[in-house]
Amino acid sequence: MNSFPSKETVECIRKQYPVGCLVELVLMRDSQAPPVGTKGTITGVDDIGSLLVNWDNGSSLHVIFGEDFCRKIET
Repeated sequence: MNSFPSKETVECIRKQYPVGCLVELVLMRDSQAPPVGTKGTITGVDDIGSLLVNWDNGSSLHVIFGEDFCRKIET
């Protein structure tokens, strides 16, 4: 079974999280993860739906589709 999201799903993610939008980390299962609550700026979405984020603490770990979670900060 293919666990990657469809092209349509990736396009929906790109529309939901456009470049430049702000997010807040809710959950990341990685020993190098920024602390929950860390804010960051979306720099893109890759072809498997991962959010590319420049976190305010200097990290640039991706938010992995279906594994990690963040929320969009409405300005």
